[in-house]
Amino acid sequence: MTNTHPNAIRKIVIVGGGSAGWISAAMLAHYFKDGGCAVELIESEEIGTIGVGESTIPPFLQLIASLGIDEREFIQATQASFKLGIRFEDWKRKGQHYYHPFGAIGGPIGPHEFYQCWLRAKANGHPSELQDFAPGTVMADQGKFMLPFKAQRSLIAGASYALHIDARLIAKFLRDFAETRGVKRTEGIVTDVVTHSDGSVAKVVMKNGQEVEGDLFIDCSGFRALLIGKTLDVPFNDWSDMLLCDRAVVVQTQNIGEPHPYTLSKAEDAGWRWRIPLQHRAGNGYVFSSRHLSDDEARATLVRNVQGPMLMNPMFIAFKTGMRQRLWDKNVVAVGLAGGFIEPLESTALHLIYRGMDFLLRFFPDRDFSPALAAEYNRRMTADYEEIRDFIVLHYCTTQRDDTPFWRDVRQAPISETLKARMALFKAHGVLREGVDEMFRNPSWQSVMEGMGVRPQRYQQLADTAPYEVITQTLDQSKPMLAAQVAGLPSHGEFLAANCPAPPPEPVAAPFKTVA
Repeated sequence: MTNTHPNAIRKIVIVGGGSAGWISAAMLAHYFKDGGCAVELIESEEIGTIGVGESTIPPFLQLIASLGIDEREFIQATQASFKLGIRFEDWKRKGQHYYHPFGAIGGPIGPHEFYQCWLRAKANGHPSELQDFAPGTVMADQGKFMLPFKAQRSLIAGASYALHIDARLIAKFLRDFAETRGVKRTEGIVTDVVTHSDGSVAKVVMKNGQEVEGDLFIDCSGFRALLIGKTLDVPFNDWSDMLLCDRAVVVQTQNIGEPHPYTLSKAEDAGWRWRIPLQHRAGNGYVFSSRHLSDDEARATLVRNVQGPMLMNPMFIAFKTGMRQRLWDKNVVAVGLAGGFIEPLESTALHLIYRGMDFLLRFFPDRDFSPALAAEYNRRMTADYEEIRDFIVLHYCTTQRDDTPFWRDVRQAPISETLKARMALFKAHGVLREGVDEMFRNPSWQSVMEGMGVRPQRYQQLADTAPYEVITQTLDQSKPMLAAQVAGLPSHGEFLAANCPAPPPEPVAAPFKTVA
């Protein structure tokens, strides 16, 4: 096929591999599968991929489907397990836990929103809890799993799910996908960047002297931010005053027992600890504030609490929370860690890669690189990052913990005006501000608010127009019905073994190099 557009982009260069590089390459390979635009990815085996087990959110499965990838094949190739939500332990207070499930909570009662009806019942002393009506939570808590779309005439159909996956295996799978569709992979480390007179990038130069020219450059160089930061010098908006954690220590362990169908997030003295079980092994990490905890203490806490034998040496990752003022500048688009990072509490890193590429394809430029396209791209992506930032800050700013210096400092940390407005609206009447194309829907905000002890002062008056006996009857019938339906499901491990078992993984290379 020849280019019909007179000023079309002819060559896209992706600098960096890993999840960001290969998701970008796979999406471009799919959309340009009939030719018209060459795609080349430069990466080095020396640099490697950050990630020992990653958690996704449901839109990630839309990416897999949009690329025409078979979900079962992907699950088996990436050692994946299913994720129905996140279990938060010790966040509100020590000894308390709650779930943030994927999917619906209850269903409309007549024309009325379930949440408002539940608030009215609670105001009248009803004993139920909000999560009693979330199929994702009830399945997660019982360790059960079923694909929601296979339970259409059941309350379970309201659930949604995502995956726990091995980050290195995602990159490998998508590399194979992209290369078979024409993406060229070049091994090497980029050491120099040559720019045009207007400051845009002309070509990159590798350690061995090889040069690669392009029209559009995608910066997937991780925290190095080689193009967007070092070359174009786009400023970084630092959010570390709102989110105090700046470091993580991670380790892989062998699974003992069945993998649970949720991500575990347990608050610790100076941050929080995760467990992400894949089919055969688990990713574990402690995200912490280096101002409140030493590396030695963080490592000791993580090692003391992991389940199963460690498969590698614990590895440290330093990060800065925030984002570039512009993710698209001149002819460079930053995707993944090069563009920004929000700590991994709600598993949004892979989603932001997918969103970054999805928006790039929506606003795809020609060689004129219209500033209007870049401006709209930057507006939409900034809105995504800020929404996620606010949602993550919500988990911290609502804590009632004051038992360590970290948690006392968290309670004093500033919060954005946008989050203040969301919380004020919610506290008044349980109403949520919804933007266009937002990632976190009402059940997500409701789950975290309720889990952290933030309940509206009153329900909306319109809920009084529903017959109260209909509300209580709905609650009293659906709670035991959902529990019974879930009790009859296979366990998560049984479902994986019967439907998409992954072969045992190759041994992890050890020892791992520590990243400071």
